[in-house]
Amino acid sequence: MQNLSTSNIMGMSLELFHVQSNTAFELAPNIAVFHIGKPNDQIPPDIDVSNLPDADVVSRIHAQIQIHINNYLIEDLGSSNGTFVNNTRLEPRTPRQINLGDRIDFGQGEKITFIFQEKIQSQQNLLPLASSTKMQVQIPLNSRQTSVNQTTRYIALALMIASVIILTANIRVGIFFGIPGLLLCISGIFVLCQQRINPNLGWLLIALGIVVIAFTGNVFASVNLLVVVAASALFFAGYQLLNTGKILNYDLRSLQELIKK
Repeated sequence: MQNLSTSNIMGMSLELFHVQSNTAFELAPNIAVFHIGKPNDQIPPDIDVSNLPDADVVSRIHAQIQIHINNYLIEDLGSSNGTFVNNTRLEPRTPRQINLGDRIDFGQGEKITFIFQEKIQSQQNLLPLASSTKMQVQIPLNSRQTSVNQTTRYIALALMIASVIILTANIRVGIFFGIPGLLLCISGIFVLCQQRINPNLGWLLIALGIVVIAFTGNVFASVNLLVVVAASALFFAGYQLLNTGKILNYDLRSLQELIKK
């Protein structure tokens, strides 16, 4: 997080960058208060998030950002799922100063995440904020993907590797072979022990026994059903984390909350 002086911040063109859709909302310097939420009859939002992915976690009147004595302050307006700044939940109706680089989450689970940053002029999806109009974000389908951070990837790979190790460690492999092949091998060993008989005959019998075993034997493998279910569950969980950052719509933070409960 960059902790720049107030004068430096005020001299910049700032924005809220939506991580999950790579979309930016400009914070125009001529507006004192930016209301964030979804369309409603009481306080129409200046930043309308209703078209963002997972917008259901955002209340209609969720939060506001205001400029007060050259400082940017964010305030949760009594939302249902809360507002988080750098993973710390805000007290409702209590403004808090934000600095460049701060991470702002609406609701738990990192579903709606913004970065407070300097405006990127080359941003293709940059949407300017006008005080007289409401913003509706049109998000391309190919951008509606959940970001997966590095820690989540490592955990996902660890789960998948653990499932393979558990499965392979519990597999028992064996072989069934017929009596004729075994008898031929025993006969060959017996002939080799007799000095009066040509040893080549013994080696021939052993070779024939091995051939018979190879063609008539059956290789089998056994594994506990519970191990298969557990390994499959671990692999499935790792695969979902690696691709979506979630397990059955629960991310790592939500899972931690469930465990604590």
